[in-house]
Amino acid sequence: MNVNHSNNKITETACKVTDEICLPDSNLPRVVIIGGGFAGLAMVEKLKHKEVQVVLFDKNNFHQFQPLFYQVATSALEPDSIVFPFRKQINGYKNVLFRLAEVEEIQPSSNSLITSKGNVNYDYLILATGTNTNFFGMDSVESHSLGMKDIRDSLNIRHMMLQNLEQAAITCDNKERDALTNFVIVGGGPAGVEMAGALAEFCKFILPKDYPEYPSSIMNIYLIEAVDELLSTMSEKASSKTLKYLKDLNVKVLLNEAVSNYDGNEVTTKSGKTILAKNLIWTAGVKGQFPNGIDEEHIVRGNRIKTDANLKVEGYENIFAIGDIAALISKDTPKGHPQVAQTAIQQGKYLGDSILNIINNNPIKPFEYKDKGSLATVGKRKAVADLGKFKFSGYFAWLLWSIVHLMSISGFRNKLMVGFNWVVSYFSYEKSNRLIIRNFKPKSSVNNTKK
Repeated sequence: MNVNHSNNKITETACKVTDEICLPDSNLPRVVIIGGGFAGLAMVEKLKHKEVQVVLFDKNNFHQFQPLFYQVATSALEPDSIVFPFRKQINGYKNVLFRLAEVEEIQPSSNSLITSKGNVNYDYLILATGTNTNFFGMDSVESHSLGMKDIRDSLNIRHMMLQNLEQAAITCDNKERDALTNFVIVGGGPAGVEMAGALAEFCKFILPKDYPEYPSSIMNIYLIEAVDELLSTMSEKASSKTLKYLKDLNVKVLLNEAVSNYDGNEVTTKSGKTILAKNLIWTAGVKGQFPNGIDEEHIVRGNRIKTDANLKVEGYENIFAIGDIAALISKDTPKGHPQVAQTAIQQGKYLGDSILNIINNNPIKPFEYKDKGSLATVGKRKAVADLGKFKFSGYFAWLLWSIVHLMSISGFRNKLMVGFNWVVSYFSYEKSNRLIIRNFKPKSSVNNTKK
């Protein structure tokens, strides 16, 4: 491989196919970041144009804006509005490289990684791999329901919903129709609340127009939460307002209830309640996901990786964790920091500065999280906000939520697309993306086919 360093340009001219992933030769320290979520990209932004070689690995070639997954699921947005290619993101960053591969194992003794495409060495390793859905060991629930941790999940939910509504218009079996038009959302956090509100508005404004064959009252939406309040990480005011907004939208909220089983047709709770439904969306929990190779003694509750105050993984000198998988356990944060976007972004920026200080033998300060507040929307024009001492709800909270999320989306084109869709929806309640472009098959039927 020939490498031309003139004018700070790196040219790859003859990469051979070997067991090693092809990277330009460099005398700079190599910082490998696994995961291009909020944390990983925030760190990339901090390290761009610096005296380090940054290599970003991800199993997708795009960044996903997770807070708006529910809008893709309910046909309000198209997926390309909230995903952004990594290569477009890093275009012009001379010291940043992207490689499409899934990292399978970390080998700390040799400072190397084994990926699905080959091996690579590192000087500093950053784990920013995020989380996936946690079904808490309930295999039946996992087999028959859908999580919402990936853009593909959102599309699956959309296609499941539309296919079932179409089937409900066909069937003459009343019990079957009820199951096809009942929706159960498990988990009363922001994702569950926002999904419930969006589905309720779909039922109120779209269903009567698209499906005059049956009344909109046939579509029932249930939100199940295991504790006694919604949005338990926010204020009591936000929780009570959210409950009122959802009830106003005819969402059936079941508090102090936990799902014990789901067979694809009937939901069973621990108290013995049963709900007939062919649509179950699971937002009740997450667990960390990361490659093999980290000693189990450094893994804590939620499958998170325990770090010190500088986000360095305990037991390793040059491995760090940021974002949802990092658990900085301290007196002030006995359960680690909240697994939200603002934590991930702050940790990514902090660690970018810290790595440069470590390389230059400068002192580093411990990570300090600054809570900028929490927002959650419950349908159009209604939201709740906790901003320090200020706690408010209603139209202004919704407007603030809209501005914050719109400004956080990557890419001017994506901001424009989302903004345009929101303006149209604001005046018309229209959701123009109600297309079944591929046939959705439940995981259970796919698994049975493979047997």
